[in-house]
Amino acid sequence: MTRLYHLAQINIGRVLAPIDSPQLADFVANLEPINALADGSSGFVWRLQTEDGDATAVRPFDDDQIMINMSVWESVEALGAFVFRSGHTAVMKRRREWFEKSAEAYVCLWWVPAGHVPTVEEAKERLEYLRQHGPTAHAFTFKALFEPGSETSKSEQPDNQEWFCPA
Repeated sequence: MTRLYHLAQINIGRVLAPIDSPQLADFVANLEPINALADGSSGFVWRLQTEDGDATAVRPFDDDQIMINMSVWESVEALGAFVFRSGHTAVMKRRREWFEKSAEAYVCLWWVPAGHVPTVEEAKERLEYLRQHGPTAHAFTFKALFEPGSETSKSEQPDNQEWFCPA
């Protein structure tokens, strides 16, 4: 099936220590295998990366301790399977070892036309929009999904708490 829209996502986190510190050693060690897992996952389209194969060197925020991850997927289901039902889950559960707990949204989803690669600035704008306005068709979360082109939230949300933005 040819899709007209793909799902883009950004997630950010403020690291607790420098990227080359012993505290982040396990995080860094997991980057390559988790990125390879994403790249090989069903429904994966694209992810932000430098020549090094990851995005740890991309620091688009005023605070240089904030790291960014961006990717594009064919569907919510494809992204959800990777995030919540793959080897990524075990690494994600260790987030607090490496990243500060955020008081505001740090994960944002939005629809893009198939073939569009979102820019970092576009992703930052979507995340900021979500923070200011809450979930809308312009910027939403796993907990409050919107269909492409829809202005109303999808009525049937997954019951499983794992689909909600992780705390």
